Amino acid sequence: MQRQAEIHRDLVLVGGGHSHALALRMLAMQPIEGLRITLVSPSSHTPYSGMLPGLVAGHYSFEQAHIDLARLCQWAGARFIAAEVTALDPEERCLSVAGRPAIYYDLVSIDIGSQPELDTVPGARSHAVPVKPVSGLWQRWQELRGRVLARAAGDDHRIAVVGGGAGSVELAMAMANSLASETIAIDLWCGAPEILQNYNARARRSVMEALAEQGVQVHLDARVERVEGDALVFAGGEHAIYDDLFWCTGAAAAPWIAASGLQSDPLGFLAVHDTLQALGDEWVFGAGDIAVQVEHPRPKAGVYAVRQGPVLAHNLRASLLGTPLKEHRPQQRFLSLVSLGGRRATADKGPFAATGAWVWRWKDRIDREFMGRFEQLPSPMASGKAARLPEHNDTEQAHCGGCGAKVGGDALSSVLRALAREYPDHCSSDGDDASPIPAAAGTTIIQSLDILRAMVDDPWLMGRIAANHALSDLYACGVRPVSALAAVGLPFSAPEIQRRELQQLLSGALHEFSAVDCRLTGGHSTQGPELTLGFAVNGVPMQPALATLGKRGLRPGDSLILTKPLGTGVLFAAHMQLRADGRHIAAAVEQMLLSNLSAAELALAFGASAATDITGFGLLGHLLEMLGEEYGAQLDVAALPLMPGALEASQAGVSSTMHEANARGADELLDRGAADPARVQMLFDPQTSGGLLVSVAADRAQALCDALHQRGCEQASIIGTVQERGATGESVVRLR
Repeated sequence: MQRQAEIHRDLVLVGGGHSHALALRMLAMQPIEGLRITLVSPSSHTPYSGMLPGLVAGHYSFEQAHIDLARLCQWAGARFIAAEVTALDPEERCLSVAGRPAIYYDLVSIDIGSQPELDTVPGARSHAVPVKPVSGLWQRWQELRGRVLARAAGDDHRIAVVGGGAGSVELAMAMANSLASETIAIDLWCGAPEILQNYNARARRSVMEALAEQGVQVHLDARVERVEGDALVFAGGEHAIYDDLFWCTGAAAAPWIAASGLQSDPLGFLAVHDTLQALGDEWVFGAGDIAVQVEHPRPKAGVYAVRQGPVLAHNLRASLLGTPLKEHRPQQRFLSLVSLGGRRATADKGPFAATGAWVWRWKDRIDREFMGRFEQLPSPMASGKAARLPEHNDTEQAHCGGCGAKVGGDALSSVLRALAREYPDHCSSDGDDASPIPAAAGTTIIQSLDILRAMVDDPWLMGRIAANHALSDLYACGVRPVSALAAVGLPFSAPEIQRRELQQLLSGALHEFSAVDCRLTGGHSTQGPELTLGFAVNGVPMQPALATLGKRGLRPGDSLILTKPLGTGVLFAAHMQLRADGRHIAAAVEQMLLSNLSAAELALAFGASAATDITGFGLLGHLLEMLGEEYGAQLDVAALPLMPGALEASQAGVSSTMHEANARGADELLDRGAADPARVQMLFDPQTSGGLLVSVAADRAQALCDALHQRGCEQASIIGTVQERGATGESVVRLR
């Protein structure tokens, strides 16, 4: 077996700005052996600033105006961590992250952009919507637009925008264009004697005319002194009423930059050389709005971040390899293209200015070409990666992680049956993944074991998912967890990298174990070609005096309830193939992190007759285990709860590598009737940390469903009923 290259260095990119998106793409085209790249950003999608006005105006969709960072990282072979960095310790080379363990680096680059200055005006932080972060602005704009469209006829609505630069005028006109059919008022409040102060007079005049045409009222020399809940207060005491307020004033830096001790300018922005290295720390780089080149300071503008990208990529690579760095010399003047709400724009560069639909088409082409770099990612061979002997035939799909990597149930069961004949006192033939073990004084202890291949790049999340997945076996038996042992397989790497990885993985697991008072008592670790993580977990019945749950015990007439939606298998298969939306992957992760403890407690409280957790064998496989030889079932395929994007991925021909094994022989077991064929395929989708399938008396089913909704299982659904098995040859499961 050929040993894979060890991981020796960690490069961490903080923020998903334009420079980092470009740099990551370029680094992936010329990979460095032994380097692990991690991108940390609060959201899976980062907006392209050039298209934001068009997004608000309605010219672009969300997908057209955002870079899918999760997909980009998957293509680049980088780790994506959805989190917010809150502090940096240059001495320890450590990043503090909100709500999770610290992340250590050997080399770090920061591209987190800027934020509007809210604290110089009392009340602004409490009452205004800042234009950055853009993800927050987009959400608030959608909420506002929905309220405006839903308001009663004749109701007034006034939107105030405080600013005067390009961002504020573009936003005001984009809002006006989007709400052109509504009777609203939009005011642009500018504290300076004119808008767009760095633009030439001709361009400024064109923009002022466009603002008037869009119905935006511009107020100059109107410096806001205080913000109240429904009014702006000016120096002379005058008040201006508003219903919604957007703040687009001068840029401010995240406070943790200056607090880190790194050199910064008077406004708190990271001071960097023309090499984009931080002053006084060669292991820290900065780009985009958060950084200021002290030798060549420039105003905050996206065009500089885009042009810094190639130099940043070169210098990160050169710094790691010990080769010469390049200097970035920003241009004195740059072309500025200002959107005018509709499909018109104004161009400004030095003494040149032009306005019209053709300028908007010019801008649209530039923006689409930029975004095209991240929509059509080159294949590995086109990227210039070193050739290597393939592990599989090129036509084969790489094996999926999580429960998609599980060995098929038929193989495991047949081997166990054979071994049980040879070792009748020491091997169980049923192959259950949660089983009772002998204990003193008649105490019942249930033990289970689950091991997963890595399915997410974030090791802290992987630790949480693996812990939840292992605990679900106990919950399905009505068992409360007591202790756990870890089994960790780490990729070949240097000792310090191993320590960092273990700390993240086990911290994630303990985040889940501590929430249910389960003690991690130890474990075992090995090295190999890829990350694997699992836990042996032990527990005792939640209700010792009552019957526990289990796969057996179904009663004819019982209703079947599924507590979580299906789709992890197909979604992560799509993610591996770069065909998944990062938002859908994030939503799937949220479901995998949803504990089944509450569902198990409620199942016991409502007198459930049986339960199992849905994992690698898919819903149908686990249902058949419950039905055994005695019972059948009728399923309402239309009632199956599905994760966002799962059905669409399946219809596009995507499936997990275990899907085929799960579906094998289904025709002999299913009466498909008139059920939707696409939804039928979801019965075979392998799940990781899936929900519980619960059988409960029909007259209690809806009440149990309602209780599950209140306890966080928002998509719990009644999906079918248990029936007596019919005559020989009749299908076990009927679909409708």
